[in-house]
Amino acid sequence: MKNVTLDEVIQTYGVENWGAGYFEVNRKGHLIARPFEGDPRFVDIKELIDDLTELRKVQLPILLRFPQILANQLNKLHRAFRDSTREFNYTGSHFGVFPMKVNPRREVLEELLREGSKYNFGVECGSKSELYAALSLDQPPDSLLICNGFKDEAFISLALLGTKIGKRVVIVIEKLNELKTVMRLVQETGVKPTLGLRAKLYSKGSGKWASSGGEAAKFGLTTSEILECVRLLSEFQMLDALKLLHFHIGSQITDIKRVKNAMKEAARVYSKIRQMHIDIEYLDIGGGLGVDYDGSKTTFEASVNYTVQEFANDVIYMIKSVCEDENVPEPNLVTESGRNISAYHAVLVASIQDEIETFADDLPEVCVTEDDAEVVVELKALYDDINSKNYREYYHDALDHKDELHTQFNLGLVSLEDRAKGEVLFWEVCSRASRFASTSKLEEEEFDGLKKILASKYLCNFSVFRSVPDHWAIGQLFPVMPIHRLNEPPTDYATFVDLTCDSDGIIDKFVDLKDVKEVLEIHPFAGEPYFIAIFLVGAYQEVMGSFHNLFGLPNEAHVVIGDDGRYHIKKIVHGSKISDMISYARYDKNVAWENFRRLAAAKVGAGLMSEEDANTLIEQYENGINRYTYLE
Repeated sequence: MKNVTLDEVIQTYGVENWGAGYFEVNRKGHLIARPFEGDPRFVDIKELIDDLTELRKVQLPILLRFPQILANQLNKLHRAFRDSTREFNYTGSHFGVFPMKVNPRREVLEELLREGSKYNFGVECGSKSELYAALSLDQPPDSLLICNGFKDEAFISLALLGTKIGKRVVIVIEKLNELKTVMRLVQETGVKPTLGLRAKLYSKGSGKWASSGGEAAKFGLTTSEILECVRLLSEFQMLDALKLLHFHIGSQITDIKRVKNAMKEAARVYSKIRQMHIDIEYLDIGGGLGVDYDGSKTTFEASVNYTVQEFANDVIYMIKSVCEDENVPEPNLVTESGRNISAYHAVLVASIQDEIETFADDLPEVCVTEDDAEVVVELKALYDDINSKNYREYYHDALDHKDELHTQFNLGLVSLEDRAKGEVLFWEVCSRASRFASTSKLEEEEFDGLKKILASKYLCNFSVFRSVPDHWAIGQLFPVMPIHRLNEPPTDYATFVDLTCDSDGIIDKFVDLKDVKEVLEIHPFAGEPYFIAIFLVGAYQEVMGSFHNLFGLPNEAHVVIGDDGRYHIKKIVHGSKISDMISYARYDKNVAWENFRRLAAAKVGAGLMSEEDANTLIEQYENGINRYTYLE
């Protein structure tokens, strides 16, 4: 391979495109993380992992959590709306809330509310459990607690409890029956809540979640239902409780044009309601602010064609324009941007454990003689004579010979030994053809597919279903790259399989500026420690991860970088033990121990095991319950 510079290796993984200034590569060839773009302080992630694994004995996989990145994303959103309101002389204020469904971890919410206390940052919840947790959090006095989602009487009662305790709870009505329940409970309790209405807009988002908006959306009130809500509130003399209009056109909106269309429509609905002499104060534009997972800055589903500042500018400008046209006051804006705030702050680091052999490639053991089957002899000739001029023809010949080899084997004309030789030779011809194709200036799709087939499959110590479930479920792309050896040229191609007993437990799609790569360039693995990282997993992945095969939560470390430029591990949260996961599956450890003792006693009683050996087995079984669920 030609000499490759560090900059060329960095470009291979595109970190300068999707890293948002948080992630870079230093001259050692190690990945580093910064608290914010342009900050001279950084943490060397390879040195951090060495510290955690070698000195503190924390086992991989490890989820690294960077609270400073979380805080900076929040600040970036606030600054964008602050600057936009000043530029356009917008008279309303901006109130951000974090949707708990994106990442309900207490440490995440506490960090966001601590950082957001300067500008009234609040919380959005969509279930009784989330609301119960939210009521215990310390929010800024003027921040909002938005209650979305379908609600039963218990949910609404809990929201009213929050109102009584002094929180600014807003109950967003999703369907007419909810409003009727609210009005009945208000009469019974005397607690007057703040209400919102969720409108079902005609406008839709773009990308994977476009179908969650529009006329067929799961949530929201039609125009006639909104008018019926207004009539009921008026009848019960509760119109003054209606303070918020809400809408949501989908997550990860890729195209800024869709945002503009939605803002124009929503602002018009808001204006018409205001003209009915209803003092709506807040317009909640929902979520949808996307993340550029691949760094391409396009409308591709793993990207967005706008910046946070452009998003804020278009929201403010469109709403202000409609309000001026309709001669109504400009509303306070509420944003529920969870993905953009939390995605960057979490990084999963795993280790390669071994290579999964997919075909034989040990050619020196293949000795072909005249006594071998003719098809094997012909494959050996292809292997010997393939070159840069004939590789296409020889590759096609090899394909034909492979089919002939298997046909003859099924007819009983070829021995098992000859089949093995023929398969080795076929893959060696493919490997050589792929190498010749990679140096050719011509783009040949058939060799792109061959590259994927020939790519190494590396077993990694993690679970796709636990840590990156969206990759499996909806084909979400996440940046993946090694955290070290980046000053060496990556000469191998690979996909990564996880520990689960499921063929879907694989990462075989990777980010790229121009396309989606089906293999990732990595360095040759010869058994020495080799670490890869999966980035931007702080949104949805933790809460949506499953316990497939009873692999539990990974170990995690919370890392901050001090003013002195040195990193500090604030907290280590140990991952799931076997005891945690068998309890999750409703096994009682005491019953399990007793059943195992009974099996051992039966062996002793039958004379098949000594009592001493049985006691040793029992001790080993009982001690195993405290082991980490991942490979140690």
